[in-house]
Amino acid sequence: MGLSYGMTTVDAADPRGLAAFWAGALETDAVQEYGDDGDLVMLTAEGGVRLGFQRVAEPTPGKNRVHLDFGAADLAAEVERLTGLGAVLVAERSMPGVEWVVLADPAGNQFCVSKAG
Repeated sequence: MGLSYGMTTVDAADPRGLAAFWAGALETDAVQEYGDDGDLVMLTAEGGVRLGFQRVAEPTPGKNRVHLDFGAADLAAEVERLTGLGAVLVAERSMPGVEWVVLADPAGNQFCVSKAG
């Protein structure tokens, strides 16, 4: 195979701050910084998931077109934990057979947490 997944990279005004939120959310301390001012911060979570946060001066206009999805056995408890870390509740959604919550990280990037089961 010629192509393999490397990581998902998020543009950020404050890569260190955003990486700190996601390190807490994903419960990992596997964080590496690159550049003099932490212009690129990468973290690796359980299962080998890698997220990168790179400094970009200009904000992204509108809603992000790609977002991360996670599952949790106890959806309410996980939403409470994430909002305690600084996430903001955007919406609660459901349809027959699935329920999820849309959250935004401290930089406004939306992500979802669904009830795993």
